[in-house]
Parts: sequence; C-alpha cells; structure tokens
Amino acid sequence: MHALGTHLLLELRDCNPKTLSNLAFVQESLKNAALKAKATIVEVAFHEFSPFGISGMVVIAESHLAIHTWPEYGYAAVDIFTCGDLIKPQDAAEYLVTQFQSKSPSSVEMKRGILGSEKLPHKVQAQIEGDPAQHDRAEELQVVY
Repeated sequence: MHALGTHLLLELRDCNPKTLSNLAFVQESLKNAALKAKATIVEVAFHEFSPFGISGMVVIAESHLAIHTWPEYGYAAVDIFTCGDLIKPQDAAEYLVTQFQSKSPSSVEMKRGILGSEKLPHKVQAQIEGDPAQHDRAEELQVVY
C-alpha cells in the first residue's frame, strides 16, 4: 500500500531538562530538524509557558514538525509528519534525539493517507516538475522562517 505521508511520533524520555526549557534552543532544533529532513520551511510558531514548558510548530510545505516539552520530567513529545518521497523524517528524528540528549527515545511510524494500492503523486513534486515557476516558489519558501 502506498500512502500520502509518513507520521513519526517520538517519545523523548530522559532528556536534558535545560535543553527542553530553552525556547531558542527548542525552536532552532526543530527548524534544523526540518532542514535535515530536506523539508521546505513555511512558518514557525513557538510559545513558552510559565513556569516551564514549550510548545511549538514548524510548518513545512510537506506538512509539519511539532513539539511539546515537559522539562520538569525530562520529556518531549514530537510529531514529524511529512508527505512525498523526497523528505526524510527519520533524519529529523535522529537529529532531535541527539539534540535533546534523550537517553530513552522511542518512535512509532504511521502511514497517513492510504487511499489505494497505486503510488500517489505528491502535489508539490508534480507542480515543480511541470512548472519552473513553481520550483522558484519552493526555493523562496525554504528561506522563510
């Protein structure tokens, strides 16, 4: 079966609490994870809670990366949802495990959008291949963050 996307659910346990409570570090880590996966960043939004914890999302042309941190427990929940064949969500996951120094990471992979047995074209890839202007737009989106 072919799917539109891959959704990784990461459980990052036994992390360094200092990294999980540093807003700039968490935000840069998720942005860099998206770039490691070869994704196109469209928008970035993060919020720091009082007294602790961070939630944030990196919207990518191919879907999103999201995180919720609980520094008091040394824990972060991360979603990496990507569409298409060119993006490497596992690369993003490995990078985040290292960045947050998780001693007990685990992940679950789900295929999303299983619509039949035929391979489905990815909308962005199909547009880029047929229209050079779309390729230029994708390059523009990659630097917006």
